[in-house]
Amino acid sequence: MASSSPEASGPDQPASPANPATSAPVSIVPGLWRRMACWLYEGMLLFAVVFVSGWLFSTLGQMRDAMDSRRHLLQAFLFVVFGVYFVWFWTKGQTLAMKTWNIRIVDLHGQPVSQRRALARYLLSWVWFLPPLAAIAPFKLSGGESTVLIFGWVAIWALLARFHPDRQFWHDSWAGTRLITSKPMSRR
Repeated sequence: MASSSPEASGPDQPASPANPATSAPVSIVPGLWRRMACWLYEGMLLFAVVFVSGWLFSTLGQMRDAMDSRRHLLQAFLFVVFGVYFVWFWTKGQTLAMKTWNIRIVDLHGQPVSQRRALARYLLSWVWFLPPLAAIAPFKLSGGESTVLIFGWVAIWALLARFHPDRQFWHDSWAGTRLITSKPMSRR
């Protein structure tokens, strides 16, 4: 499917000019398709994190099945593990998926993000999933209906970046972070 929009065809979009008051450097904002490809790749990589963390938790907790009464503790444990994973890598500038897709995270001044800012971004990034999960909870929807609702919301949330002045995701704007095009930091 071809599109006449430069954003949809994949080229990078320039960020708005630097504001003299903030002295933020002019940088290239990765295209939406590239950011979403990175997002999907990150999800595949997180499968390994979930697998190892879940195995460790269930082995040490001697959980015998998925309906164990401690499954909410497992979910809380995975929430913390994801937080540690993302905060660690974002303060270093890139996750493995971001390195692969040549995307780097910086603050509004183009500097590496602090742990506090990375934690804020992690918590705010749950807007990708919490609204549809909150809508699913009271209705006991089937797996297919839940999947459509979640992926529909993800698509809407991603497209809302087009309405941001710098084409950043809104949770990045709220957290004071930006995604920019960059060569992977290990190849500099």
